[in-house]
Amino acid sequence: MLDNFKYPDTEAFKYVEAELRKKGVTLHDIAQITYEIQKGFLPEVDVQEYEAATIDVMHKRELLNNVMVGLYLDKMATEGKLDEPLQSIVAHDVGVFGVDETLALQIANMYGSIGVTNYGYLDRIKPGVISRLDTSKKSVNTFIDDIVGGIAAAVAGKIAHKYS
Repeated sequence: MLDNFKYPDTEAFKYVEAELRKKGVTLHDIAQITYEIQKGFLPEVDVQEYEAATIDVMHKRELLNNVMVGLYLDKMATEGKLDEPLQSIVAHDVGVFGVDETLALQIANMYGSIGVTNYGYLDRIKPGVISRLDTSKKSVNTFIDDIVGGIAAAVAGKIAHKYS
């Protein structure tokens, strides 16, 4: 154990944002997903407020930890570096695996049942960049598609709490 270890908040945020960009995902993309699913409930909230909320949510350690693990597992699976049978399970995004959804649900749950129910909805309809990630054959995206949905759902929960 390291004495005097200080959690690298800024570095973790920068890493996550950079890795998302490598996958073609921006924080604006996540905010846009949230805006689209929430505009019927909160028509007065503009996409810029969702962007600010996305940035705020993205600075939470619990979120960063889950996202870093998921991104890394996708990266290792893309490179064929996971041990079998995990490599095959992750590479094929096997439906009964569920660990990808569990990480995403932990993110969504940061904002309670609103986050969780929004995640379930997003996981079912797969809007925007989530669909592109889910169907891409360029790399393994088993975790990242669910994680993006989890982040968008957490943002929906944060905004809902603000306006309730």
